[in-house]
Amino acid sequence: MAKHELKQDILRLLRHNARIPDAEIADRLGTEPEEVKALIAELEADRQILGYSAVIADGALPDGEVSAIIEVEVQPTRDGGFDRIAENLSRFPEVRSVYLVSGRYDLRLGVVGSSLQDVAHFVASKLASQPGVRATATHFMLKTYKDAGIQFEQEEDYERLKVVP
Repeated sequence: MAKHELKQDILRLLRHNARIPDAEIADRLGTEPEEVKALIAELEADRQILGYSAVIADGALPDGEVSAIIEVEVQPTRDGGFDRIAENLSRFPEVRSVYLVSGRYDLRLGVVGSSLQDVAHFVASKLASQPGVRATATHFMLKTYKDAGIQFEQEEDYERLKVVP
């Protein structure tokens, strides 16, 4: 298998489970654990792997973060387009993710705070006052059903009885 293809397969496996051991990756891909370890180090050095994180169930952390998706309409700058504004917004500690998207709004922010008021304060005092920000729409996350490809609630194993009139 070519080195590029092997790296792509490693990335696919790590996306599904970042804790998969090198030996298991090697076994699945028909190579040696040392080669997998070296390729992962290359992927990290090339910034193709930027970090590792865990998907945490709602309510598992005692501090109870509030999450929101904030859509932002911006006026792109002549010299920086959307990039400069997106980079500035990504520097706020409340902002967990920033995406350039199609549609009515230009950017989609993932934001966390300690309360609904905390997120609202962020929008009013920090986000809305940024140069280039024209409008925002805030959507609070009420419940997570699936994130990062992981189903949060397990399906029941029983089948409902059919009722016939």
